[in-house]
Amino acid sequence: MTLMPAAFIGHGNPMNALERNRYTEAWRAFGRAVPRPRAILVVSAHWYVHATAVTAMPRPRTIHDFFGFPGELFDVSYDAPGLPELHEQVADVVSPTWVGADRDSWGIDHGAWSVLLHAFPEADIPVVQLSINALKGVDYHLQMGAALAPLREDGVLVIGSGNVVHNLGGVSRALPDAGFDWAQRFDSAARELMLTDPGAVGRLDGHRDFDLAVPTPDHFLPLLYVAGMAGATGTTAEVLVDGYAYGSLSMTSYTVGMPAPDAAGSGFAAPLPDGPPADGANI
Repeated sequence: MTLMPAAFIGHGNPMNALERNRYTEAWRAFGRAVPRPRAILVVSAHWYVHATAVTAMPRPRTIHDFFGFPGELFDVSYDAPGLPELHEQVADVVSPTWVGADRDSWGIDHGAWSVLLHAFPEADIPVVQLSINALKGVDYHLQMGAALAPLREDGVLVIGSGNVVHNLGGVSRALPDAGFDWAQRFDSAARELMLTDPGAVGRLDGHRDFDLAVPTPDHFLPLLYVAGMAGATGTTAEVLVDGYAYGSLSMTSYTVGMPAPDAAGSGFAAPLPDGPPADGANI
């Protein structure tokens, strides 16, 4: 079985699912470059609950977990199959950590499908999600990433989906393709560690801009799974694509275990729709 790479994707707002821009073109290039996975395990910022669980239904539903977006986004359906037996494999590799089997409550949320629509548009590869346990600290999530590393040897592509910098209260519509100074400083610090010492990414919680860049941990923690996986295998990451949106979002994405493929995309990240403020839209 070919050793699968891993990736962290800065997914931005869900309108990127419908857009062709330099970020989504990079996601497409990544999907074309990887060997065909047996399954895709996604750690999405949007399944942030008080438990560690894995989706274990044969046909996961598409979840539209946001507000104030146009109807065409709510019409999106990503009909990939699940892989219920992957729950047992995940539970085995992370033992003695307990992992629940979610057979009916979750599915594929927009942190997953907004990326997978571009990377794997045929939706013919089984998709399983791993929840982010909101009760646990940084070290737990790094260690979980490290523990999951053997899955790569069995054809499982692990994707973390969030944003290194994600401050919705600081969004500025006047800055569609730029980042505030504090956002750039934090994103640059994360990049330096991902490219040199990914196992040390947990130290970013002491960065002077951490509270601005990570006002809530949900979008930051998926990075730790990929960083932990890289650290456990003695490898570093490569930048897949980088940039900013609306001042306070980093769109930076990373690959682990494969060179970042060339992508010829151009253009800004998807525009935010008119409607509720970004911090009221669950993006």
